[in-house]
This record gives sequence, C-alpha cells and structure tokens, in this order.
Amino acid sequence: MTSKASPQQLYDNVQKIIKPLNNAIVAFSGGVDSTLLLKIALDTLGPKNVLAVTAQSESMPKFQFDQAIEISTQLGSKQEIIFPHEIDDPNYQANTPQRCYHCKCKIFDILTSLAQAKHYEAILCGDNADDIHDYRPGLQAVKEYHIISPLQKAGLTKNNIRQLSKHLNLNTWDKPAQPCLATRIPYGQTITPEKLQQIEQAETLLNSLDFPESRLRHHGQTARIEVPAEKLNEIIKLREKIIPTLKELGFTYITLDLQGFRSGSADETLTPNQK
Repeated sequence: MTSKASPQQLYDNVQKIIKPLNNAIVAFSGGVDSTLLLKIALDTLGPKNVLAVTAQSESMPKFQFDQAIEISTQLGSKQEIIFPHEIDDPNYQANTPQRCYHCKCKIFDILTSLAQAKHYEAILCGDNADDIHDYRPGLQAVKEYHIISPLQKAGLTKNNIRQLSKHLNLNTWDKPAQPCLATRIPYGQTITPEKLQQIEQAETLLNSLDFPESRLRHHGQTARIEVPAEKLNEIIKLREKIIPTLKELGFTYITLDLQGFRSGSADETLTPNQK
C-alpha cells in the first residue's frame, strides 16, 4: 500500500495515528525507525507533549547510546534515561528464543510506570511493517503492554522509513541497523556482561576499519565475523590488524563467515516449533 506513496503521504499516514493523542512517550533508541517516529511525534504533538525515553544497558553499545542523546537534543525533544538492568533477569541471561520478549517486558514495565507518574496517555515505539514478517518475540510484549506502533500501523516498511527520513533531512536515513549486542550470542548460550563487552569492542574495531555493517558473532572461544559478501576480500587483507585485537579480547579462533553479513542470522538455527 505504501510502496508507491510519496514522502508527504507517508508522513500524513503516520500523523493521522498520532494526532488523536494529547501527549506521548516515545521509546527512543536513536535508530532510523525511532528517530523518524520521534520527529513526527514532535511535529504533531509539540515538544512540550513528547518525551523521548532511552534505555541504557550493557546490551546497547556506548556509541549508540551517545548518538541517541545527541539526536534527541538535535530534534529538540525532552529526554529521560532509564536503566532496565535486563542482564540481571535469569530469563534474559538464559538466552532462549524468547529473550527479546523478556527484555521488552522489562523496558515496558518501566515506561508504563513512567507514563502513569508523568501523566502521558500513550507509549509509542518504532516497529515497522517489515517486523511482522520476521521472528520478533518482542512484538508480543508490545501487544501485552498496549504500546502503539504508528509506523507499523501506517504500513511503513523499512524502505519507506529511509525514504521519508531522507526527505525530512534526518541524518539517520541511511544508518545501518543496530540490534542489541545480545543478538550476537547464539540461543542457549548464557549472556554475560563480559561477552557483551567483547562483542562491543570487537565491533568497534570493525567499524573503525570501515565495516559499519558488520557483526561479531560470539561462539565461546570462537569469533565469527560477518561483513557484506562484497567486502570479504577487503577484510581478509586486514587480518593482521584484526587478529591481534580479537586475541587480546579473549578469542582463540577468528573466523570469517563466507555467507557474508545477513540480519538475523542467529535465527537460522531455530526450528518452526521454536518460532
């Protein structure tokens, strides 16, 4: 429905969903989706009636958290920081295929209490129309906590969101996806702060070497690197810069995934019964 819509039509579709609200909290990570949502919410309801709330946790890279603060300031939004401490939850640590659900519940618990205390009538999140076709256990938490997803309800796909973000001159329009660091740890392997730190430091190195769309998959002593398939030859040439750093981080074996980068590759191990 939205694939051929103009940027103005996309914008209007989202505004129609937000307009009936008096005020709202926006769950804000600083990614392409939540940045567009925050921008439209501010335009629609006014800065006095919108609160961006960002969760700071071990599973969020520091640079991403810093960007969320910077973007919120640039957009002129009020902002609060919350600390869900999901790493302390045994259900989260266990890293089952429902990990994302447990994490979202932690965050939405806090947002719900915050909304009640500060008299915000709605909580908005940046889920999009593509998310319903992927394995997203967090969407169940969205339903249970009655979170509103304006981008998804308006039918905006990821491509639509990037198109509209560019039209609105948002610097995030071409920002690579940055799911939480826990997604780099295979299901069934315990999540620890140490593993998350290893992943963050390794991906910081990859980003510094001009591989912004990359992943460091944590398999115990083995680091599995994913970069776009067209960049496989490039990263092999940089092996002497990568191997020593990853060894220092505690990895014994350094591997390169010949299939290349693909979002959600951790879900490839799931059977239909687990989804």
